[in-house]
Amino acid sequence: MNKNLRSIKHTVDLCVVGGGLAGMCAAVAAARHGIKVALMHDRPVYGGNASSEIRMWVCGAHGENNRETGIIEEIALETLYQNPYRRYPIWDSILFELIKNEKNITPILNCSCNDAEMDGERIKSVTGWQTTTQCYHIVEAKLFADCSGDSILAPLTGAHYRWGREGRSEFNEDIAPETADKKTMGLSCLIQARETDKKHVYIAPPWARKFTKEALPYRLPDMNDPEENFWYMELGGEGDTIHDTEKLRDELISVAYGIWDFVKNSGEYDADNWELEFVGFLPGKRESRRYVGDYIMTQNDVRSGGHFDDIIAYGGWTMDDHNPAGINTREKPNIFHPAPSPFGIPYRCVYSANIENLYFAGRNISVTHTAMSASRVMATCALLGQAVGTASAIASKNGVSPREVGENHIFELKQTLMDDGCWLPYNKTELSELTKSAAISSDGENTENLLNGFERPRGEEDNCWRGNAGNTITFTFDKEHMINEVRLVFNSDLNRETTGACDYIPEKMNTCNIHKNAPALNVPKTLVKDMRLELLGSDGLWYEIQGIEENHQRLVKQRIEKKASGIRFTLLSTNGNEKAEIYSIDLR
Repeated sequence: MNKNLRSIKHTVDLCVVGGGLAGMCAAVAAARHGIKVALMHDRPVYGGNASSEIRMWVCGAHGENNRETGIIEEIALETLYQNPYRRYPIWDSILFELIKNEKNITPILNCSCNDAEMDGERIKSVTGWQTTTQCYHIVEAKLFADCSGDSILAPLTGAHYRWGREGRSEFNEDIAPETADKKTMGLSCLIQARETDKKHVYIAPPWARKFTKEALPYRLPDMNDPEENFWYMELGGEGDTIHDTEKLRDELISVAYGIWDFVKNSGEYDADNWELEFVGFLPGKRESRRYVGDYIMTQNDVRSGGHFDDIIAYGGWTMDDHNPAGINTREKPNIFHPAPSPFGIPYRCVYSANIENLYFAGRNISVTHTAMSASRVMATCALLGQAVGTASAIASKNGVSPREVGENHIFELKQTLMDDGCWLPYNKTELSELTKSAAISSDGENTENLLNGFERPRGEEDNCWRGNAGNTITFTFDKEHMINEVRLVFNSDLNRETTGACDYIPEKMNTCNIHKNAPALNVPKTLVKDMRLELLGSDGLWYEIQGIEENHQRLVKQRIEKKASGIRFTLLSTNGNEKAEIYSIDLR
């Protein structure tokens, strides 16, 4: 570090390195649970692979009612509300606002982490270089979370990590290669095209790669397909996806412009009215370093559904293994190996086996290559980030290590995650003793479902209360109690055709082929919009308090902080449906 240059020191509880969806969710979760967080990110915008600079899809678990909730659903619903026409400047602002609104987060953008100071097997501080200010930022923290994707803290700290594909016999994985190697999935520079009302001529640069129909088996672009996102423009898996990035970027840009030249000028497409709107000069990465935690999750864990006692997140993408040669091979670009949805991911996969205060979240968790092919997608990464941020808050407040959280606080971690809206397969949310002590009545349907702890449909059970405008839900007690907060979980229509996995393309923020008549998105009509709240006083009268107004979120925590012998909820309106649907009401 050059002493002639300025440096700024930060002292926090948690330092998160990397501001993709995993890092954002980690920082927000930790901050909301009361600890001080520094978020160091090497780009000017948040989102990582989902940012406006790269524009990869936020994919997640397949199947009915398996959509990821928690902070990632909060982001998705805010996007439907603020950005119905899917414009990237607004997407950037939504992610920026999420971090800006958290007073416990110190954001450090345009800052690349490049050094770490150790104290034995603990990280004492990390240092980053901020290009815009020509300034070093030194962050001292109790805990560190590497959400950088490329696991920069591994070489800086000596944390154990893996690279490449394990041999078939090491973990008895039948889809792994016979012999271990250093090959990985590659990188992609994506393009985005827009359909217009007039003809657009395209002249390819002379350095663009030339493609023919015969050179693109399994990869022919489909301009009529809303699922077309050009992901197969991929290279780098046969080399080093970190140190070769600049060279690979140049090759990928040549591929990107060459593919568009093929679409526009090969005569294979009616593409006169299509124009090239975006080319990503920052590659999106799929795989590089993977940390080693106390447990390495394998293909067999994925296939068996991940029924772990310490489950803190889940996946549901198939084991989607890409050919390391990418677009240079005439073979299929990827193979979808069967995997259940959902499958659980254990806590032991998100902290280091040998560095005492290091967490990680994202595509770099402790998994084999084959398991990573299913756990790497961004909605899963966001869940992992929220789990790491929540665990960090528990560790910080109790003065314990990440490993000790798993040994002594795993029930607290799981319940806190579910309380914050993160569904965990094979588990249910515990209601408060105050809620359990109340008598509940309603003129809606299935009132008992509000108390069963299951906050989405499972199997044949829909697990929700239904009611029309004017219907009420009433909780009464045998004496006055202090009600500090009400927690409500509304139905955000987890099967909506509006973000998440590729099954539901119309909602995708970053659809690559933008058709001129593409409809606007909308907030799920099933969500409660307005609700009146009343408290029962000691005089036997009901008094109206601040209710819920203009809501567009699934999880609502409403502060009350008043004594009462009852509380009554009256549904006033939804966001479009005739009936409202509510999964849970919990009083604290």
